Amino acid sequence: MTNIDISLKEMMGIDGALGSCVVDYGSGMALGTLGGSKDLDLAVAAAGNTEVVKAKLRTMESLQIKDAIEDILITLGSQYHIIRPVTGRSGKGLFLYLALDRNRSNLAMARHQLRSIEERLEV
Repeated sequence: MTNIDISLKEMMGIDGALGSCVVDYGSGMALGTLGGSKDLDLAVAAAGNTEVVKAKLRTMESLQIKDAIEDILITLGSQYHIIRPVTGRSGKGLFLYLALDRNRSNLAMARHQLRSIEERLEV
C-alpha cells in the first residue's frame, strides 16, 4: 500500500467525509481517489479544483503576495470542500481534496486532521 492510499483512507476517516483525492495540479489528474458517488465524480472534482488552485496562485503572483496557500475552503449549502496544497518537497505540485457532508462534520477538526495527513504524506 502506498502512502497515497494510506492518506486517502485517513481522509475518509474524517467525520462526514464523502470523497477524497490526491491531485497533481500540473496536469489536473488524480493520483488516487477514495469515496465519491454518482453525484460527486472525483475525477471531475480533481480537474476542476486544479483550476481553482492555479487561479489563486496566479492572483497571488499578480498581487505580489509572498506567502503560501494553507487551504482553500468552498462552502456549499450541504457540503464543505477543502483543498490543501502539499507543502513537503516530495509533494510539490500536489494538493489534497476532501469533500465533507456539512451536517456530519466539524470543519475545524477536519482542517486540523487534514493538515496532519498532509504533513505526513510522502510521495
